Amino acid sequence: MHDERLLILEEEALMVRHSGEIPEVALHASLYYLQEDEEGPHFRLTAEEQQLLEQAAAERYEEIILRDLSLGNRDLRLFRGLRRAEENWGRYARFCEKNRIDPGPFRVEAGRALGNYLKQELGEIARGEREPSVNCPAETVQALAAQLELRPDALPAGWEELCQDR
Repeated sequence: MHDERLLILEEEALMVRHSGEIPEVALHASLYYLQEDEEGPHFRLTAEEQQLLEQAAAERYEEIILRDLSLGNRDLRLFRGLRRAEENWGRYARFCEKNRIDPGPFRVEAGRALGNYLKQELGEIARGEREPSVNCPAETVQALAAQLELRPDALPAGWEELCQDR
């Protein structure tokens, strides 16, 4: 039974990890199925087992945020842009706080990704290679940078020109 339990938990974690745009919804669905659903296994999850599922949701949030901070995704349908990255960071930060997950290591990675996004886009626009893809006002970018604990001087000079409110 122990091997079967582990397989069920790993399968649920995998589904949460590869869920849609709001991983917390998938997490709650998984917890319901595992513990309460009439057709579920009726587990009493240990703290470690619940953390496995919560970590899968956190990793999905991180993947979604990085997707929207990656210029390589700009022309793909899955790309939502900096506006959505800022919204998802807020969801992720609340999720981490509620579930006692340290967002610090990912905050650094996301901050680096935001800086690279703005720097690369400024270069491409200066070379006439494309139009700006920033889909929000400067205030939203500033809010995201602040949440990622980036100092204003960590962003490339002139980034505001990329914003919709320019």
